[in-house]
Amino acid sequence: MTARGWFLFSLMGVVWGIPYLMIKVAVDAPLSPSMVVFTRCALGAVLLLPFALRQGGLTRTVRAHWRPMLAFACIEIIGPWFTLTDAERHLSSSTAGLLIAGVPIVGVLMARFFGDTERLGTRRVAGLALGLSGVTVLTVPHLTGGDARSLAEVLLTVLGYATAPLIAARYLKDVPTLQLTAPCLALAAIVYAPAAAVTWPSSVPSAHVLASLAGLGVICTAVAFVAFLELIKEVGPTRSTVITYVNPAVAVAAGALFLGENLTVGIAVAFTLILAGSVLATAGPGVRRAERAAAVAVPVPVTEAGALGWRGRPRPGIGRGWAGLPGAEG
Repeated sequence: MTARGWFLFSLMGVVWGIPYLMIKVAVDAPLSPSMVVFTRCALGAVLLLPFALRQGGLTRTVRAHWRPMLAFACIEIIGPWFTLTDAERHLSSSTAGLLIAGVPIVGVLMARFFGDTERLGTRRVAGLALGLSGVTVLTVPHLTGGDARSLAEVLLTVLGYATAPLIAARYLKDVPTLQLTAPCLALAAIVYAPAAAVTWPSSVPSAHVLASLAGLGVICTAVAFVAFLELIKEVGPTRSTVITYVNPAVAVAAGALFLGENLTVGIAVAFTLILAGSVLATAGPGVRRAERAAAVAVPVPVTEAGALGWRGRPRPGIGRGWAGLPGAEG
């Protein structure tokens, strides 16, 4: 990965590790999930729209790509941000952050539906199994009362977060980052505006709640989305979701430090399993396999290969050029 890729990766690891803390502070205020989502989307749209308009051609871009942009907005923002925010009314920010660590695992599976024909292999299958074991360890203690619904909401969020980067990489790779992000955030803000108006608080929230909302809108939405889409373009959709290796650690640390959330043995075991599973599930081919593939792909000069061709068998009529390529035989 390039230096730029590592910078974007590190930035995203932090800025998408702290939203769980800020969301928890907001919903415990208590603010409605609709208002929280509306506020962060509206702030993000207000900050990014002027820059998107300044680039020119925003209307033309939306007209040309409105279908995949609508799908991206619904699957990445409108649906998941509400379900995650609503879930944190009953789950700790640490639990929510750890569950989101399953995104790379789900991303590997979803990539199969988007035409990824790469063979999974034993290592990646083992990673999927480990990751799912970690999710199981984390969720079983919460499968009671309102927690079951909250867990389902987080899992829907995971599905959305795993699918949206694939849509962006396949159908929106030529769309400028700002011209994708700003309209999607504006649409989400419009969708949640009526519900936010109905549930608007009767009094001004406290300073730390307002700071959390501002942080969600500015840092975790406007800045983070631009960086994330650039990261997708830099390293690809599947590898970009590996930021969720770092996000849970940041979420757990922030929850323990600022909210006094407990660090239990179950959380430690779940984090280890999910992290190990995600690393294995998203790993590329091994070094030896990659070397073998490269050896097959590299053409051999006829002057070196002689008349024996690729596997030591005589090849008639070899002339000048590269063995095995069109035009090599004459």
